[in-house]
Amino acid sequence: MDRRLALMSTPPAAPLPVRPRRVVTDRRGGRSRAPYDSFNLGDHVGDDPADVAANRARVARELAVPDERLVWMSQVHGAAVAIVDGPRDGPVARTDALVTAVPGLVLCVLVADCVPVLLADPVGGVVAAVHAGREGFRQGVIPATLSAMASLGARARHVTALLGPAVCGECYEVPAQMQAGVASLAPSAAVSTRSGAPGLDLRAGVAEVLRKAGIPEVVQDPRCTVEDPLLFSHRRDGVTGRQAGLIWLE
Repeated sequence: MDRRLALMSTPPAAPLPVRPRRVVTDRRGGRSRAPYDSFNLGDHVGDDPADVAANRARVARELAVPDERLVWMSQVHGAAVAIVDGPRDGPVARTDALVTAVPGLVLCVLVADCVPVLLADPVGGVVAAVHAGREGFRQGVIPATLSAMASLGARARHVTALLGPAVCGECYEVPAQMQAGVASLAPSAAVSTRSGAPGLDLRAGVAEVLRKAGIPEVVQDPRCTVEDPLLFSHRRDGVTGRQAGLIWLE
């Protein structure tokens, strides 16, 4: 695996039928030109489609899977969840979470400040990729995803979670009313920014909701997309690309 694709995996304590694999990309090593430089995987941000296709093809090569085994979403900051059982001709429409029990099917979530949530039950053989932005989180995309995973046999006590890089609470200033709306679901999400203004730590909020749902292991990537120049950030740059969180069973 190329060093520019950050591979994260938790080996199971005992042999299992399948093994979940997780990857988080950054902005290095692709073909896109500024302001999308260079490993942009978003096809909806104004980048040259040929460059995005080349970048996505590289992901497939690095993971040693056919291009069509990558499943993408048309994300809308909602709470819709799709269960997928095979390749798709295009992105799953108006969806912010994907769930599968099919080995070798790579679920992809695009982010540039929102939280990419990668969930896996290696015992039940179920994985999910979630786009957890403020509005989708408020609407309940996390519990909706856990419910879809349970419908395929996943159990909360077996699920592990990786929360990928996202905007940190010190950089995410919001109006007080907006903060209160999220904090009503997860009080830990309410923080202050560096300037003392109301802020949101969405990763803390997602972690709180997951733990309340009985998820025993929640790992957080500490990187802030606004602060780290190796990551895409819409809040920092406006027009920019998207990195991806990827999860699959092998």
